[in-house]
Amino acid sequence: MNGAMNTPAIQPLDPAKFRDPAVTARGERRAVVALTRLKTLWFNTGSLCNITCQNCYMDSSPTNDRLAYLTRAEVALYLDEIAAQKYPVEEIAFTGGEPFMNRDLPAMLQDALARGFRALVLTNAMKPMQHRKKDLLALKERHGEALVLRVSLDHYTPENHEAVRGPRTWAPTMEGLRWLARQGFRIAVAGRMRWDESADAARAGYARLYADENIPLDALDPAVTVLFPEMDAGLDVPEITMQCWDILGVAPESMMCATARMVVKRQGADRPAVVPCTLLPYDPAFELGERLADSAAAVALNHPHCARFCVLGGASCSPG
Repeated sequence: MNGAMNTPAIQPLDPAKFRDPAVTARGERRAVVALTRLKTLWFNTGSLCNITCQNCYMDSSPTNDRLAYLTRAEVALYLDEIAAQKYPVEEIAFTGGEPFMNRDLPAMLQDALARGFRALVLTNAMKPMQHRKKDLLALKERHGEALVLRVSLDHYTPENHEAVRGPRTWAPTMEGLRWLARQGFRIAVAGRMRWDESADAARAGYARLYADENIPLDALDPAVTVLFPEMDAGLDVPEITMQCWDILGVAPESMMCATARMVVKRQGADRPAVVPCTLLPYDPAFELGERLADSAAAVALNHPHCARFCVLGGASCSPG
């Protein structure tokens, strides 16, 4: 089943929404999320990507350099801070753009893994990753299953995957995914729920693909086959109030920003900055400071992505 792409009636975002971090457009107290425990620290290695995807929440492309490449030395400063402050971080994760376009990525991974962290990389598994096969094999030899690569495979059919990622993107992504599987890497797949099919139907489709390609992944495990809701900050979505937690039966401590932070470096900036999560790399209103010690403030859910992806979509970029 390919599934038709969803074409709901488009309602633009009410311009009165998401303006005040303290209250909603209706004057209700906006929901906030406290940092309960810093479990995952993300690094955005840079916003450049080798392809341009439709509706990429990062707006990554071969020309978007709004986020500069992080360096190995800059990442090491945060790893040092974790050690000095004894933060309970378990996982260091890397996103982009395409992380493998950053020449320092293998060294960053080595530094994180050598300090005993789990490491996660989000990748499209195309040429930038495939040019790093030797580095990846060396990391796997030293650190085994502590390294996980999550491959973006938007749909289990070439047609729908390429409807998002562009022509001639399916074959190289599958080549990279097959190589990772053959070499015994710990891998996961990230898909998108933008087609008119249920999550069960999507998982069944991925299961057929894994079986056909001899890829040892569990399509039913949401940490292994991750299905993300679609996001468009220009479309309307409810604002989340303090009362919504009980109404929706959602716990604030289950939100990504309760256990994670992300480091970004804006083009032209002298130093990196810390933001609440992977979804908000550009908005300066969400900058929490330059150091992890500055980033413990509660986060007001004052962005459409907070509502659509995390609260109503029930999604998180972190596994588990």
